[in-house]
Amino acid sequence: MKDKKYTERYLKACQLLPERLSISALDIAPELMPCVEEIRLRAGREIHLTLPERELPLPRTRVTTDDLEQVLDRCTEYSRYTAEETIRMGFVTARGGYRIGICATVVTAGERCESLRDISSLAIRIPKEREDIARPLLPQLLVDDKAVSTLIISPPGGGKTTFLRDLVRILSDGSELCAPHRISLVDERGEIAAMHRGIAQLAVGNCTDVMDACPKALAVPILLRAMTPQVIALDEIAGKADVDTLRAASRCGVTLLATAHAASIEEIKSRVFFGEIMGSGIFRRAVVISGWGDKRSYRVEVLR
Repeated sequence: MKDKKYTERYLKACQLLPERLSISALDIAPELMPCVEEIRLRAGREIHLTLPERELPLPRTRVTTDDLEQVLDRCTEYSRYTAEETIRMGFVTARGGYRIGICATVVTAGERCESLRDISSLAIRIPKEREDIARPLLPQLLVDDKAVSTLIISPPGGGKTTFLRDLVRILSDGSELCAPHRISLVDERGEIAAMHRGIAQLAVGNCTDVMDACPKALAVPILLRAMTPQVIALDEIAGKADVDTLRAASRCGVTLLATAHAASIEEIKSRVFFGEIMGSGIFRRAVVISGWGDKRSYRVEVLR
């Protein structure tokens, strides 16, 4: 059933390509289709399909700049102006939850990206929802039937966002172990809920409110004032501004769910800014993800 769903998503992603490229992308072994994580298009080069453990080039698929422009038009349903804010941030979300990363020449105004021109690369990410991967760990992430602040870590591409999405969905809908939680989700890069014209394309639960394409430092204060969340979920904590945002939110009494790139708790503690926040007691649990694809493993570490 899972393979069928992911095959269908790959087939729909191919519909975003110009016909001659789509024909080649569809001409791969059927058993590979559900495994494809990204379709990468680079001007002047062949299409590459990203698989869990390798890159697969597609012969005779030399991509042109016109191809890239055509894909972006299809992703925005020929209304680029409706997605101009996220395009300036380097991505756009297409119907169905497909997030398309963009590389191009940046037109700046001071330190601000004003627009992108001369597109050189696109990365079409195939959304992978893995339902209930967080459920076996749920008892360890609850205290008195309520979620506790949890940091989810893995190396890049290790499944943090997928796990966070599933945990948000389970807590938002409630389960036999806990009542539904009121969750505010900061989806700065459009990867968790994959909002398309105000509607989440991926399952994040019935009691989840999404702030889309907004920096964490701006989104969190708005959500605290406007949505009275019990839980705030954020993806990809990366620097001092994000850490300061977590610290401020924790003082308001909300539970925090966040992700960060690292292979271990020790690696996180060794980093500037992160060591301080790990020692502050904000997070009570950590979920450490290791391995790749279907061989991923998940374990909980108690921080306090």
